[in-house]
Parts: sequence; C-alpha cells; structure tokens
Amino acid sequence: MFVLVLVQAADPSSSEAPMHKAEQQALYSAVQAFVGSWWNGSDLYPDPCGWTPIQGVYCDLYNDFWYVSVINIGPLYDNSLRCTTNIAEFSHHLFNLKHLKVLSFFSCFLSPSQNPITISTSNWEKLANSLESLEFRSNPGLIGTVPNTFGYLRNLQSLVLLENGLEGNLPEEIGTLVNLRRLVLAGNQFSGKIPESFGGLSKLLILDASRNKLSGSLPFTFGSLTSLLKLDLSNNMLEGKLPREIGRLKNLTLLDLGSNKISGGLAQSLEELVSVKEMVISNNPMGGGLKSIEWQNLQSLEILDLSNTCLTGNIHKSMAEMKRLRFLGLNSNNLSGRVSPRLAALPCIGALYLYGNNFTGELEFSESFYRRMGRRFGAWNNPKLCYRAEVNSTGHVPYGVKSCKQETTISGNVISNAKFSEANWDHSIQFVASLGFSSCNLDGVLWVIIVQGMLFILLL
Repeated sequence: MFVLVLVQAADPSSSEAPMHKAEQQALYSAVQAFVGSWWNGSDLYPDPCGWTPIQGVYCDLYNDFWYVSVINIGPLYDNSLRCTTNIAEFSHHLFNLKHLKVLSFFSCFLSPSQNPITISTSNWEKLANSLESLEFRSNPGLIGTVPNTFGYLRNLQSLVLLENGLEGNLPEEIGTLVNLRRLVLAGNQFSGKIPESFGGLSKLLILDASRNKLSGSLPFTFGSLTSLLKLDLSNNMLEGKLPREIGRLKNLTLLDLGSNKISGGLAQSLEELVSVKEMVISNNPMGGGLKSIEWQNLQSLEILDLSNTCLTGNIHKSMAEMKRLRFLGLNSNNLSGRVSPRLAALPCIGALYLYGNNFTGELEFSESFYRRMGRRFGAWNNPKLCYRAEVNSTGHVPYGVKSCKQETTISGNVISNAKFSEANWDHSIQFVASLGFSSCNLDGVLWVIIVQGMLFILLL
C-alpha cells in the first residue's frame, strides 16, 4: 500500500486540479496574438498552471479547476512573455477568460510608426464581472483613443494608462466605474476637458492625469472625490479659476496643478486641505496675493511651491506658522515688502526660495542660517534687498544679495550708504517715477542703474 501511494503521488498525470481544454485554448490563442504564433505552450506541463507555469500568468481554483486570473505581458522578468515585433492584436479569445482579474501590458507595443496598435473596442463587456485591474504602461506604439466600452468594466478598481501614445478626449464612461480606486492617465496626448462624470468616482484614491494636453477648467464635481489622496493634473493646459469645491478634499495629501494656465488667484478653500503634505501650483498665471489663505491651518504641509504664479503683495505672516514645512518656493513673482525673520525659524525648513521678486529692506537672518542653507536659500534678483553688514565678516552670506553697508563708487565719487533703507529707496523711486519711469516693467538690475544714476546727478 505504501509503495502504491508513492507511485501515484509521483505520477504527474494525476493532476488534482486540471484546466478545461477550452480555458487552455483561450489562453494560448490570446497569448499567441501578442507574442507570436511561434509560442504554443509546448514546454508547459501538465498545463499553464501546473509544474511549469507561464511567467506572468497566474491561476485560481474554481470548482476544482484552474482558471486564468492574471495575465502580465511584457519584460517584467527575464523569462516573461514579450510582445512580437510584428503586428500584435487583441484576440477575441482573450475575452473568453471569464475569471480574468488582472490584465497588464508593459513595454509591449513599441513602434508607433511601424507596428502601431489600438485598444480593442469590443468584447470588454465579457469581462464586466471579473476584471479588477487593467494596465497599459510604457507602450508608445499603443495609439488611438480610449474605448468608451471600458465603461462596462463595473468591477474595475485600477485603470492605468501610463506613458502610451493614446490621444483624443477622455470618455465620459470612465466616470461610471464607481469601484475605481486608482486612475492613472499620465504621459499620453489626451486633449479636451476633464469629464464632469469623474466626480462620480467617490472611492477614488489616486487620480493622475499629468503630462497631457487637457484643457478647460477643473470640474466643480471634483469636490465629490472626498476619498482622494493624490491629485496630479500638472503639465496640461488647464485654465480658469480653482473651484471652491476643491476644499472638500479633506483627505488629500498631494495636490499638483503645476505648469497649467490656471488664473483667478489662490482659492481661499485651499486652507481647508488639512491633510495636504505637498502643494504645487507653480508656473500658472494665478495672480492675486497670499493673504487670502490662513496658512497656519495647513499644519501637515511639507512642500509648498508657488513659484512663477504672478503673485503680488507681501508674504503673509501666517506662512511662518507651518511647522512641518520643508520647502517653500515663492520665487519668480512680484511679491514685495520686507522678509520676515520668522521664516528662518521654521523648524523643518530646508529650502527657501525668494529670488526674482521686489522684496525690500534688510534680511534679518543669522549667519548660522546662511551657513546651514547655502544655495538652498535664494534671494537674488531683489534689487532693494540687502543683508546685515555684520554677517559679511563670517563669509557666510546670501548668494547674489548685497551688503547693507556696501560702498558704491561712481566716476571717482564715493557715496557712503549706512543702509539701503526702505525710506532711501522710496525717495529714489518717487524721483525716478516723476520722470516717467515705472519699476513694474523694468529688469531689476536696470532699475538699480537708473536709480543710482539719478542719485549721482543730484549730488553733482
């Protein structure tokens, strides 16, 4: 009896969980359509889910039979299935795998000119009850539009269309996939407006549509995405005002709207994003000032980038109350006034960029602050800004900023200035303005030359 049991257990023909021939044939035909007819699964024994499985293909048991649940095609592993360099296609056999949960194509369709391929528009309804994750990553040869038949995939939790050659409008039907947790559309050529139907994705955690050509304004329906953790719409052509409904995203940890055409000032409701850690709105013609927001409410904020957003006015005092802030970018704006020394006291600050503005007066930061920050403190190209003279003796001074006790020699005459005080500058500005010049349209260096020239004439 003992010998017989050993023989039976060692007999590979006695597979406890066989695969139906129809399931096996559907898998083989689907794989061949992508990798080439040369592959026939002859090295798999006794079936694709037996002792020698296909790398990237996984199975689950249903009623004591193997069924394909995962297909990953592309060079994920050394022995993974790789797409043919010839013409690949979405075979109808693929949609006969009724228990398929995950379908992924990575770096599979590579040539948009020689062998382009489009996503099949039909048969997706056959996977409506099973498919939970659908991904196309790094496929420049995958062109055309996203089929609206994706709307049949009602159990889909993850839809990733990352860095492909896809284009056209985003289908409204994506907004009906109410079980989506992750929607990644980045790095394509999508255009047109973001569908308002996306506001119906109430379970969504990640929405990344960056690096496309999307236009129009942000839908007010985004206020319904209350589960959202990450929203990245950077590097598009979005315009208009930020909807006040954006303040409803209480769980949001990342907001990136950089490099668009958004205007109308910073929405006051941004101060309601109490969980946000990273906020990037740089490179937008935003306009307005900083005083509309109570920045001290954003106690989770670590990165704030408002550079090149056409901001005016002073730095709001509440910005010095963000205790976790590590990066503050206010450079390349039209901000003015004095720079509060309280900014240097932010306990976590590691980078502070103020260059390219119209700040005035004396920087009251310590030598140890300049030594610690180095070039990560940037205040150059603020012509009316200077640092305290006593700091000069230590050798640790802010790059591109002049000393407040700098001596200026013009044509052999020495003008000794104890300080470049705001009063001195205001007097000079009024004089030059009376001659018809305006500082708003002049380069910072040119402005200094004009003011100093006028002072020189007065002293002659």
